[in-house]
Amino acid sequence: MRLIGITGGVGAGKSTILEYIKAHYRCRVYLADQVAHAVKEPGQPCYEALVELLGREVLEENGQIHKGRMAERIFRDENLLEQVNALVHPAVRAYLLEKVREAREEGWAELFFIEAALLIECGYRDIVDEMWYVHAGEDLRSGRLRESRGYSPEKIGQIMGSQLTEEGFRAGSDFVIDNSGTPEESYRQIRRRLEGYTWRQ
Repeated sequence: MRLIGITGGVGAGKSTILEYIKAHYRCRVYLADQVAHAVKEPGQPCYEALVELLGREVLEENGQIHKGRMAERIFRDENLLEQVNALVHPAVRAYLLEKVREAREEGWAELFFIEAALLIECGYRDIVDEMWYVHAGEDLRSGRLRESRGYSPEKIGQIMGSQLTEEGFRAGSDFVIDNSGTPEESYRQIRRRLEGYTWRQ
């Protein structure tokens, strides 16, 4: 089983790429953002430590951590953000490695994909067999974010400014998918990359 990281800036179209892969290859796909939410649930590895760090005011009535309240706390305090990341990132990594182990034991999947914008920064290069960078130009990404998510130019600029530059993504990747054209053009690049060492529907 080949372990592949999928990264790229916000609005690059990583979800579109993964939907195609899930539909056509024997694979497991995990989104780091979804895993990060899972490890914050009551009874999960990060929960008690996060509540102790952030205070009970971030909790909903059912005991779950309220995403919006947590975001308000940590984005006002860079030191607090670093402390939260120090709890969440190792838990996400451990969760994903356990899922990789389970998939290898199960034996069905030929490919295992992990998706996140921060894979390179969080040290996943030493875990994956190869890192893929989904690329699209800033203007195209900005347009997608305005149309699909209703983001303001200010919010788009803030998010893009917090992520790696194109040069940084390229330097940390083994393969670049140019996702600036039609979906079929992107899919063709995936098929070429995976041809020869995996089964395809």
